[in-house]
Amino acid sequence: MGIMDFTPQVLKNLFSKPATSNYPFEPRKYPEKSRGHVEINIDDCIMCGLCSRKCMSGAITVDRKTKTWSIERMGCVQCGSCVTACPKKCLSIVPGYSEPSTEKTVDSYSQPIPETPAGKVTPDMTKCILCGLCARKCPQECITVDRTGEKTWTIDRDKCVQCGACVDACIKFKALSMTEDDGEKGTAVFHKE
Repeated sequence: MGIMDFTPQVLKNLFSKPATSNYPFEPRKYPEKSRGHVEINIDDCIMCGLCSRKCMSGAITVDRKTKTWSIERMGCVQCGSCVTACPKKCLSIVPGYSEPSTEKTVDSYSQPIPETPAGKVTPDMTKCILCGLCARKCPQECITVDRTGEKTWTIDRDKCVQCGACVDACIKFKALSMTEDDGEKGTAVFHKE
């Protein structure tokens, strides 16, 4: 086996494109529908915490008091459960992966804490038919509807995040509305006449 046996292969490799990409100098092109990493539009987030409850690996943490949303990048398995559960559609999976690291990284995003409350949900019991759709759509599970017993509509003001999901659910009858928040706490019960 002489040196001339390799000459055709050497000449072929010399005048052809490289088989590998020039990473990191050229950005990687990801195939369509590839999983990447979870991104958040923090301005649209209502801090309901539904994404953290749906996260199978427990990588997402939501702190309503400090208005902070954080994700442990190495704990996220890119399943997309948080993206589909988000009522405001502020989460998305973006192609591309997190930078490799020797330490666990936690990305945190914060919103400014408002000085005045956003508002409170108030029912108009003359329009309400006690269908319970608002209770089923509430991500915090703070609304209960009693259709059979006392015919009441109840909201836990401490758990409510003023997301408006219940108001959006009651679009046909328009029995719910957001009114000015007067700082009311605890449970509010409204009776159907």
